[in-house]
Order: sequence, then C-alpha cells, then structure tokens
Amino acid sequence: MAMRLDKFLSHMGYGTRNEVKTLIKNGWVTIDGQTIKKADHQVKEDQIVYVDDTPVSYIQYEYYLLNKPAGYLSAVEDAFYPTVMELIDSQRNDLYPVGRLDLDTEGLLLICNDGHLSHDLLSPKRHVTKKYYVEFAGALPENAVEIFDQPMEFEDFTSKPAKLEILEPQKAYLSISEGKFHQVKRMFAKVGCEVTYLKRVGFGPLKLGDLEAGNSRPLTQEEIDMLKKAVMNKES
Repeated sequence: MAMRLDKFLSHMGYGTRNEVKTLIKNGWVTIDGQTIKKADHQVKEDQIVYVDDTPVSYIQYEYYLLNKPAGYLSAVEDAFYPTVMELIDSQRNDLYPVGRLDLDTEGLLLICNDGHLSHDLLSPKRHVTKKYYVEFAGALPENAVEIFDQPMEFEDFTSKPAKLEILEPQKAYLSISEGKFHQVKRMFAKVGCEVTYLKRVGFGPLKLGDLEAGNSRPLTQEEIDMLKKAVMNKES
C-alpha cells in the first residue's frame, strides 16, 4: 500500500505536514537515488526513503508501556500540566495514551498509535481487566470483598462486579473491567474509605513489573500478541 511522502515523514517524526513539505521542497529527500520534491509523491512499501542520506524505515505501529508518575496528564498536549507523551522516547507525532489515569494516579499506561486495538481495549464489551494497588484511609466493612463483587450503583453508572484483594487493613488490590471517571476512588468512597494512593499495576495481560516511575519501554512482540488475543472473541 502506497502512502503520501509528506504523511510518511510526518508519521516518522520529521515534523508537521507543513514542516515536512518544506523539507521535501528544499531537496533533502531522495527515493531510489532520485530527489523527490513533491509532497504528494506516493511511497511504495518496498521503497526506502532517505532524508539527508539517512534511511527512514516506516513502522506502522509502535507500542510503549509507561510507568506514569503523579503530576503528569494522560493527554497528548496540555497548556498547564506536563503530559505523559513527554516521557516517551519516540519522534512520532501520532502516538497517544490508551485511556487515562488521573493526574495524581501512578502506574501502567499503554501508549500507541493502533486505533483499532485501542478501541477494543477500552470497550466495556471486551471486559479487559485493569488492576490497581490501593492505599486508603478508613476501615473496610467485614464483607467488603462481597460488596465489591456486586454491582455498585452511582448517579451516572452502575459498576460491574470487581475483585478486591485485601493485603493489609488499609492496603488492597482492586481489579475492574471498566474505566469510569474516578471509578476506583468512588467505589472505595462507597464503603466509607478515602483513597490516599493509587497505582495501576496491570492492564489486561500487561504487568508493570519493576519499571521505575517516569520510565517507558517498547512492548515485546509477545506482549503485543497477548493484547490482541485478550480482545478477541470477548464481546458479549
């Protein structure tokens, strides 16, 4: 499948479409030994594009696992806060976070440019589990595990059953298959507890592991395959 040259270079991080058009117009781009000065030139899959004699290999999709620190916004850009995209080591301009974590929430965030997979991972019909480590103030009721395992009624939605694993009197894991606004905090508030620290440690088959806060890494092919498998045939 062919692609416009300006789109090709823009996707690979050589600037905006206008910036790339200037680069092309000034004669910095060659294909098969010929200088290309037309932005709409169609690049074929088997062709190698050179910018200032440096080969540019087109990669359709990129996937990163980020350990989001508190204070970063789950967005591509923002006028007031630093965003998670500043922590990703890629020149691409089409990457974005899959879903969101609150500003003060830490942990696993998937960054990619695969729109189809992103949609499936976030679809409530796919039941992709998100696991959180939670610290909270207050005391859980004795039947807390059973309470979380039942739908909870809120003004704007009814939650699906969740899995609560109590670690200590004020520490627990909570696994949910949705991503409503402030959902974990609201579920704990429902049983009289206030979340004081929240960190996502799992997303479907992905695990945060020992990746340090603020660091990211590309997904392995095995992890990508597991993500795709996790959303296959899960629609109800």
